[in-house]
Amino acid sequence: MSRGVLVTGASRGVGAAAARAFARAGDRVVLHCRGAVDRAEEVRAGLPGDGHAVVAADLGDSAAIPALVEESATALGRIDVLVNNAALFVDEPVAGSRRIGHPPAETPYDDWVAAWRRTLAVNLEGAAHVTWCVARQMLDKEPAEGVRRGAIVNVGSRAAYRGEPDVPAYGAAKAGLHSLGQSLAVSLAPHDITVTSIAPGFITTDMTETILSGPGGDAIRAQSPFNRTATAEEVADAIVWLASPQATWSSGAVLDFNGASYLH
Repeated sequence: MSRGVLVTGASRGVGAAAARAFARAGDRVVLHCRGAVDRAEEVRAGLPGDGHAVVAADLGDSAAIPALVEESATALGRIDVLVNNAALFVDEPVAGSRRIGHPPAETPYDDWVAAWRRTLAVNLEGAAHVTWCVARQMLDKEPAEGVRRGAIVNVGSRAAYRGEPDVPAYGAAKAGLHSLGQSLAVSLAPHDITVTSIAPGFITTDMTETILSGPGGDAIRAQSPFNRTATAEEVADAIVWLASPQATWSSGAVLDFNGASYLH
């Protein structure tokens, strides 16, 4: 039975790979993007099957989220699966430095505050608000026959555990996302809605290609005893499984997905 799937941050990387994986499984997908509509449309055009759509919104703007979810639900008929994948890492280097992020020893206070506000607004609050809107839709609208009421998958990060010394707001937001997922797994289980999270390590994408091909690439690959990084397709396949009926009993779990690069 075809499901309606909303994937946030689906114009590239893991989000695009997840959209493709769900579509291959016969699901209909709404690809959310912030501003890269052309790129998201390219991904949509390459998806197998029909009924896919692109919706643009800034998840850092809480006022824009209800319309995003409503438009997505209209396109799909019903949102049966939500993948909270959209996330902001960093936009630019530290002022006057080549270092990326907001390390406290080098970052002016106003820049520090701005980085935290923007990161948490998108990566944690945005995911929370999208989840609220989608969960309420799952509760209010009956699923099609043969389809479970709902599944929510949060794309967290290994950074929630091992830390991000140069980008602490990112690590903290991902830790918060894991915790949010566990809280909602308990509150939504009586309604037959599962909530799980996946915590990937380093992933090979078009955005990380420059880093991996540079002088630090070998050290990043060596973090895993497999001496490589994950592919976006591997992460996407795990997301599809977490959203499947077979994964119901994993609700509340945070799946480490880092090639044994970080154990805890």
